[in-house]
Amino acid sequence: MHGWADMQGFALYPFDPPGDIGALRAELRAWLAVNQPQRDIVARANCWASFDADFSRALGAAGYVGMTLPIRYGGGDRHPLERYVVIEELLAAGAPVGAHWIADRQTGPLIVRYGSEEQRERYLPGIARGELYACIGLSEPGAGSDLAAVRTSARETAEGWRINGQKIWTTGAHFSHIMLALVRTEEGSERNAGLSQLLIDLDTPGITIRPIIDMAGHHDFNEVFFDDVLVPHGALVGTRGQGWQQVTAELGLERSGPERYLSSHALLAALIDAAGADPGPAVAVLVGELTAEMWTLRQLSMSTAAKLAAGEDPMVEASVVKELGNAFEQDMPRRVQAIVDGPWDDPSDLGRLLRALLIASPSFSLRGGTREVIRGIIARGLGLR
Repeated sequence: MHGWADMQGFALYPFDPPGDIGALRAELRAWLAVNQPQRDIVARANCWASFDADFSRALGAAGYVGMTLPIRYGGGDRHPLERYVVIEELLAAGAPVGAHWIADRQTGPLIVRYGSEEQRERYLPGIARGELYACIGLSEPGAGSDLAAVRTSARETAEGWRINGQKIWTTGAHFSHIMLALVRTEEGSERNAGLSQLLIDLDTPGITIRPIIDMAGHHDFNEVFFDDVLVPHGALVGTRGQGWQQVTAELGLERSGPERYLSSHALLAALIDAAGADPGPAVAVLVGELTAEMWTLRQLSMSTAAKLAAGEDPMVEASVVKELGNAFEQDMPRRVQAIVDGPWDDPSDLGRLLRALLIASPSFSLRGGTREVIRGIIARGLGLR
């Protein structure tokens, strides 16, 4: 896109990364041809939830993790839109990026923006190497996606912060080294006041992590319990009491990336492969519709990434990308199922992938905020409520 356009009240930012983006894509594709593990097609779908420590480490060594982090902390000091291009290629290829995903996408940039120099020196080099993994402590029992209802408390003492409470639906806590947690640091405070963020080493005594197994038998989520956990004063990230403002900036990174419309990408590719040269009218129409919708989502996502890169807050735009992207990903398996002939136990790549995504796709709209919460953000942003 060139220049500015206006759609539904949103200014569409030009996606204009520096350097030769075609060369960057070609280099990464060549690297993946040699280094990407050969995995089953089902494992390549929703790959940003797939854990492979060796691959994350190799990706870090090649300079594709921590791309936007400062060089002095081991990062690449690259432009955020160059990182967007790399992420898009990794997701389209189905690369197993889940181990380092949250640390690279959110935790590292937030530490650069709000963290202390001690925190930057301690955590950023490991993130850039693809060796330090992070999870996010937001949702709680009884709070869900209503982050302003957080009750986990952190009381400041002479020794440090004493944390008590529980987090739930914590993705990757069972393999993560650190958690960036939203906690209530002001006793008696309500809603979004009195909240702060703490960086917590997950091997600290008093922390218990219990698995949550989903209906497909997968272990992505966890419960995390804090029983009088003591962390140092230096665990505070940013300014005490400003956790709400910090976490909303973090969620802009989480909600607007290409993962919001590429989790089901492998199914579209499998449908095209299975259709062959003579797909028939129903398949041809569906492929055309899905391709057009994905192209539109990509434009919205790239525009939001460009606004983030320009230092502006795209909270509403990011929420639009998440809402439309989740709807697209959840509808695709049902739309494919409606036109594909074959038994439920079809052993083909298309059949196996379709079954897996029909089971997994309902969860897509829960990640990063439920649909109801996201629509509320959009409505308020558009002045509709």
